[in-house]
Amino acid sequence: MHEFKVRHGRLYCEQVPVAAIAQAVGTPVYIYSYKTLVDHFRKLKVAFRRLNPLICFSVKANGNLAILKILLQQGAGLDIVSGGELYRALRADCPPNRIVYASVGKRPEEIRQALQAGIFCFNVESIPERVTINGEARKLRRIAPIALRINPDIRVKTHQYIATGTAESKFGIALDDAEHHILAHRDDYPATRLLGFHLHIGSQITDAGPFVLAIRRVGALIERLRRRGVRLDWLNLGGGLGIVYKDEQPQTAQAFAKAILPWLISLRVKLILEPGRFIVGNAGILVAQVLYQKETSGKRFLVVDAGMNDLIRPALYGAYHEVIPVANTRPPSTVHRPPFYDIVGPVCESADVLATHRRLPQLKSGEFLAVMGAGAYGFTMASNYNGRPRPAEVLVRGRRWAVIRQRETLEDLIRHEVIPKEVLI
Repeated sequence: MHEFKVRHGRLYCEQVPVAAIAQAVGTPVYIYSYKTLVDHFRKLKVAFRRLNPLICFSVKANGNLAILKILLQQGAGLDIVSGGELYRALRADCPPNRIVYASVGKRPEEIRQALQAGIFCFNVESIPERVTINGEARKLRRIAPIALRINPDIRVKTHQYIATGTAESKFGIALDDAEHHILAHRDDYPATRLLGFHLHIGSQITDAGPFVLAIRRVGALIERLRRRGVRLDWLNLGGGLGIVYKDEQPQTAQAFAKAILPWLISLRVKLILEPGRFIVGNAGILVAQVLYQKETSGKRFLVVDAGMNDLIRPALYGAYHEVIPVANTRPPSTVHRPPFYDIVGPVCESADVLATHRRLPQLKSGEFLAVMGAGAYGFTMASNYNGRPRPAEVLVRGRRWAVIRQRETLEDLIRHEVIPKEVLI
């Protein structure tokens, strides 16, 4: 559930009218609910309390410092995928021993920075990456804690772009390859210490079956290696829990835990989880203002001031987001049903469509629409395409709200650009 509710025809975030924020800050604007964010984190924490997991929020889902700070105050760690996210995590005052570092392509300098910071663990995506981590750790006279990311070759029901556990994907190490590597090269990496394994089979997964299968496959590997004297204490199950965007019926945290805890307990492992979307997806919305109504060949459009550069998920994945009016005080018509609209943005791309064939009341220029479920992979995937400054971000807690990221200015668009006289003259 989330804390965006319609009361008397007006959309509220907790106790604050969304329209009041949009009028004060301008649009497009991302708005987040503190209560929703915290409630979703606590649900996971309670559901898995028997194993007392390290729950590392996925920074790539939403990296705003205020969002990270809230979750850190609740006891979360952070899952990072770049040197930039390491910097962001440390700026949010995340204890380094609660940071896990994924990514297929870690640069040597990024590895050094993470080693110097003292992070909890690297999730190693390939054998050459382990070679590099070992080399950088030796230079610094450190021991790098690692978990090998296993690719269990499991297909999940999700978009192909966010399925990461199949054999043909770029992620992870095959089960047999990992087993051979560990047994044949036990003493070849003295500057790394193997803590366990990492799994991440995809995103927006709505049932526990694929997770159970993945745990069973990596669990059999753990048991075989333990019999050969290899100590393995940790299993990082990654993230991937789905949420409701349209008509999905995702599992609750409690149901997910009930399905997988018996397998984890029998493995005698310490658990890491890396949720992102599950915590923040429905904790945020994107608010846009209607610019124009347009009709061509019987098709109706609402042209709004938010585009694919602000929220790319519909263009990239064909993702569905519910779209609702921020204020709808007109009495419903007893004669005509509201018409269908495509909600489109101002970007010069045919793919710049936020929603298609949505039944909405007739809205005038200047009125606001809310794109729901935009808290995850919204602002973090935003760009300046078409010379568009990125939106502001706002956090609401009860009756209070604050801007947690200022809207970019036109000066921001060219801040780091240089016109070199040496080349042009």
